[in-house]
Amino acid sequence: MSKVNSVLGPIDTKDLGFTLMHEHVMSQGFVARDFPELFGPGYKERIIDGVAEAKSGGVNTIVDATPFDLGRDVSFLAEVARQTGVNIIACSGWWMDLPPYLSGQSPDLFADMFVREIETGIAGTDIKAGILKSAADYGGVTPDGEIMLRAVARAQRRTGVPVMLHSYAHEQIARQQLAILHDEGVDLRKVAVDHVNDTRDMDYLFWLLEQGCYLGMDRYPGLNLGAHARTETMKWLIDAGWTDRLLPSHDCGLVNPVTFFPPEVQESIEKGNPYGYLYIHKVVLAQLREMGVPETVINTLCVNGPRQFFDQL
Repeated sequence: MSKVNSVLGPIDTKDLGFTLMHEHVMSQGFVARDFPELFGPGYKERIIDGVAEAKSGGVNTIVDATPFDLGRDVSFLAEVARQTGVNIIACSGWWMDLPPYLSGQSPDLFADMFVREIETGIAGTDIKAGILKSAADYGGVTPDGEIMLRAVARAQRRTGVPVMLHSYAHEQIARQQLAILHDEGVDLRKVAVDHVNDTRDMDYLFWLLEQGCYLGMDRYPGLNLGAHARTETMKWLIDAGWTDRLLPSHDCGLVNPVTFFPPEVQESIEKGNPYGYLYIHKVVLAQLREMGVPETVINTLCVNGPRQFFDQL
């Protein structure tokens, strides 16, 4: 077994348990720190209560997919972990494109920064990242996006920490991302391509798996595809023998800025998922049972895949 950095220190991968591999415990955390009124009254307590409820329902570990440019606040993540008993793994890396004053720099500059967050600590703390993140969306990998992806790749090579990719499945953008990672010498078995169940193109999903990648089956209960369609895709992959390379999750934040969504959209989100981080437990696993997936397989989802993913450190 290997160890992985959590916000409260390294933990054995055998102790990860039921793991949600792509969530946002607190996006825009440093905005909330300075302007808490944007997040509504008692936002910290609401987050802590939601994570504690997830712990009571069987969630042991959450990977927080919020790098610096999405507002990461590792001190608050550590507070949530201490109060709830849930292991939280913070990420380094970068989400989308660079601001103009950072554009055009060498990937090595950013790789050094990411390595520091993994080996020394984040934002002057001793809290260390346990995963790296890079992103590309519709239109493909931009020039700045390539700089950051290469930086993530070089940090991965130096530390062994695995990589999660925000990707746009409809345009098969991961083909570009994986080509760059391969060019940098990254072992693609240490890469998770997220949001892949936005598509039902099984040829594409099988191709990703054949490269050695893990698949982030997230965005529950649904963004452009509903929950049932997403679960059907998971069922097809389970039937094809890929259970241990699937990483179900929600890509969910328990609290959003009051200005982030129009009120009617926020209300729709809350109605669509009344279970928070227990939606997979209460809805998705039940859907899989109805589709005939054996209980022995269901019991390993969100356990074997995450453990194997981090075991490769």
